[in-house]
Amino acid sequence: MHELSVTESILEISLRHANQANAKRITNLYLVIGQLASIVDDSVQFYWDIISEGTLAKGSVLHFRRLPATLSCLECNHQYNPGNDGFSCPNCKSDRIKVISGEEFFLEAIDIET
Repeated sequence: MHELSVTESILEISLRHANQANAKRITNLYLVIGQLASIVDDSVQFYWDIISEGTLAKGSVLHFRRLPATLSCLECNHQYNPGNDGFSCPNCKSDRIKVISGEEFFLEAIDIET
């Protein structure tokens, strides 16, 4: 259900920027979501279609780009992308890891008509 609140934030941000640019309409929004972010694309799209109704963003298209996760082992400093076999370091098998990337969620760009 947190997709509703993040989708509301995306709408607020995009409308603020569109208004500053004197836009007549928002046509496309480009979202970046890390592999480890607990954001479901379909849920964001579902809420977007509802809450953008009656705004400059009505009918705009959401584009989703997923970023892979990158982890760093705190034992051997090996950086790696987690696989299907879990998050343990493939080099030394340690479970002591740090997330370098993959938790992102942000609005990268919007396209508008002026």
